[in-house]
Amino acid sequence: MMIIAVDFDGTLCRNAWPEIGTPRLAVIEYLKQQQKDGAKLILWTSRTGQQLQAAIDWCFRYGILFDAANENLPEIVQKFGGECRKVFADVYIDDKSLHPDEIERQMRHRRTVRRGK
Repeated sequence: MMIIAVDFDGTLCRNAWPEIGTPRLAVIEYLKQQQKDGAKLILWTSRTGQQLQAAIDWCFRYGILFDAANENLPEIVQKFGGECRKVFADVYIDDKSLHPDEIERQMRHRRTVRRGK
């Protein structure tokens, strides 16, 4: 089973905090297809309280029903023997992310440029 944690502002919709921005339809369609293929979805956002509920409701109107919001799936809690602060997922989708492979690529490029001077 694939677990996907997805951010809201800037990822599922354009960032318009504290309002909800326009939808990023390709991301929404991707997640709907992943869920159809058996993935579990976690809404992973800084929103809380009424703002979180507004985001959940907004996503529901676009056909995304999350398996959890800002918490681990029950099967993960059971597997690891408790809840932890970090949401466990196989994939994290966030507009603010930087993959370690990209950092390594940038650092290799930087070293190559320095040697070339």
